[in-house]
Amino acid sequence: MAVGIFDSGLGGLTVLDAATARLPDLDFVYLGDNANAPYGVRSEDEVYRLTTQAVENFWDHGCDLVVLACNTASAAALRRMQESWVPQGKRVLGVFVPMIEALSERKWGDNSPPREVAVNHVALFATPATVASRAFQRELAFRAIGVDVEAQACGGLVDAIEDGDMILAEALVKSHVDALLRKMPKPHAAILGCTHYPLMADVFQAALGADVKVYSQANLVAESLADYLDRHPEKVGEGKVSKFLTTGDPDKVSARATQFLKRGVVFERA
Repeated sequence: MAVGIFDSGLGGLTVLDAATARLPDLDFVYLGDNANAPYGVRSEDEVYRLTTQAVENFWDHGCDLVVLACNTASAAALRRMQESWVPQGKRVLGVFVPMIEALSERKWGDNSPPREVAVNHVALFATPATVASRAFQRELAFRAIGVDVEAQACGGLVDAIEDGDMILAEALVKSHVDALLRKMPKPHAAILGCTHYPLMADVFQAALGADVKVYSQANLVAESLADYLDRHPEKVGEGKVSKFLTTGDPDKVSARATQFLKRGVVFERA
């Protein structure tokens, strides 16, 4: 029985690793749309088209449940997909919900009025498309009041991570944190709003300072997925083989993924 995990590139592998550790008996199909990455500089319509195209690929591989381990896809496409596109019997989940639950200290199904929470000043680091969508701020506002969110679009960071250029990636993190701190000098918490960014979590933490709580998504998403499957075991599809798929060059993507995860990974063409 397999669950699909989708990302525009390699960032979703951080979620896959956490999900595999949390659910070791479950098979996963991972699909990276490396041929069209990054999504963070594309329009909402482009992101929607590419995301629905990828999710249809998961249906073909027996995955009735797909996790969009891509903040840009979750921000720009998920709501539209859920409202008018996802077929009956299938389910697509995003990565925002677990983060909103952690910040607002309440479960997603809790529909009580918004209330004050412990964290009042939040720094959001994300792709330009995620920042432009304001999806994170919109969803948080349904559940929490009095939270000031300052967003920083981290242009170039995904490309540097995908290319394995960690020297450039570190320089970009420091530059983006400096830009954020000029707008919000004393954030209480920081959201790494892209699944690539956990690889740079230590750099973000050092640049922000020890007093800032840094939220990274992988473990939160894995725990949320485990909870969802406890409540909806019927959503696990018929796929029975774990595999890695890419729309890009499988050899190049395999080499990058092996460097990314520090273990051998072999991709097949989607």
